[in-house]
Amino acid sequence: MRRNTEVDEWFSHRAHPLEEAMQLARRIILEADSRVEETIKWKTPTFSFRGNIASFNPAKNMVSIMFHRGAEIPGVHPRLEGDGALVRVMRFADAGEVEAAAGDLTAVVHAWCTWKAG
Repeated sequence: MRRNTEVDEWFSHRAHPLEEAMQLARRIILEADSRVEETIKWKTPTFSFRGNIASFNPAKNMVSIMFHRGAEIPGVHPRLEGDGALVRVMRFADAGEVEAAAGDLTAVVHAWCTWKAG
């Protein structure tokens, strides 16, 4: 798992009520595929491999993860929500919901990496 100190610092400067859930989602995304990297982009943690996979969209009452090209990720991913041309999101109320969806979150990230690796 490749943790970026810049992202660690981002978390240390926030008092987000759902930090535990966000940190859990972060860990799941980074562990989904060893090729995934994280950075701060658009003032929020962003995960990438051969393009931007997803970014946190910090809301006070939920953990929202925006998949920049979620509509294009191969496979069936029922937790991805949205009907726009490209963007999809996953939303979680708390760490329990993140934990319950760990398999789905892992599958989406892994599908992205497999797709982008060609």
